[in-house]
Amino acid sequence: MGLWDRALDAAGVGDPNLREDYTRQRYRRSAYLAVRLLLPPPLLPHVIAATAFMHRTDTLLDSGPVAERAGACGEWVKEVRDGLAGGESDHAAVRPLLHTVSAHPGMRCRVEDFLDAAAMELEFTGFATEADYQRYVDAYALPAFMLIAGLIAGEHPATGYREACRTYIDGSQRLDFVNDLAEDLADGRLNLVRETLDAHGVTRTDLENARDTPAVRSLLTHLLGEARESLATSRNLVGLAPPEGRPLFRAMIEIELLTTTAAATKGPGLLRAPARPPLPATARALLRERRRARHPR
Repeated sequence: MGLWDRALDAAGVGDPNLREDYTRQRYRRSAYLAVRLLLPPPLLPHVIAATAFMHRTDTLLDSGPVAERAGACGEWVKEVRDGLAGGESDHAAVRPLLHTVSAHPGMRCRVEDFLDAAAMELEFTGFATEADYQRYVDAYALPAFMLIAGLIAGEHPATGYREACRTYIDGSQRLDFVNDLAEDLADGRLNLVRETLDAHGVTRTDLENARDTPAVRSLLTHLLGEARESLATSRNLVGLAPPEGRPLFRAMIEIELLTTTAAATKGPGLLRAPARPPLPATARALLRERRRARHPR
């Protein structure tokens, strides 16, 4: 019996069809590898189901013309809400989520919070001010992260846990918005705060044309510095998490910081393609935390 089958057993997933439903949720290999290595088996299928639900929703919100997105997202939200209300679903991607909610009742309100936030993401047109960005973190990014972080914390998270999660996701989101500039601009999106662009004398045209100018370099340095500061501060999340969740959080923060350094090194090259953390350093971080996961403390 492989690790995944043992994890399904440990998580109480016995029905063969439901086991297949959970197995189909492992489509994001990088995310699956980290949680497979670093989380205890009883948590693994539930975190996979929560992650798949989050990414499926996010993909529907971001893919295609706005009208099509609205329709597809509306159907998906209704499918999930109907499942939550009735406790069952014919949708193979919803059934694992419902089982996870039944096993971890606190998950229900986090799913509802995330679904409520979907409308905001659907209507997103950019950030005029830093305050707009902060509202986005509170209304969408944090509820998305809490789908996973809430499972790891259990029913009684430590005081300050949610605030530490917010610090982490603030840094992670800032990093994503910088590192994904090339892809976002190609899709017609710009997720940087306009008042920050103005303060550095950078225009959207500068970014779309991948101009390597002192102003662009200054902007990227500033944005990545903000991301690094939040990520470094979020290390206190590790101590607030239960022992079995600490290796994963340590690895996540370390890999994000490695990515920040890689992005800073790449500089204006980010306007053509994202940076990736060095593979050897990433592997070392995962293997180091894998050793710690075997003896959580």
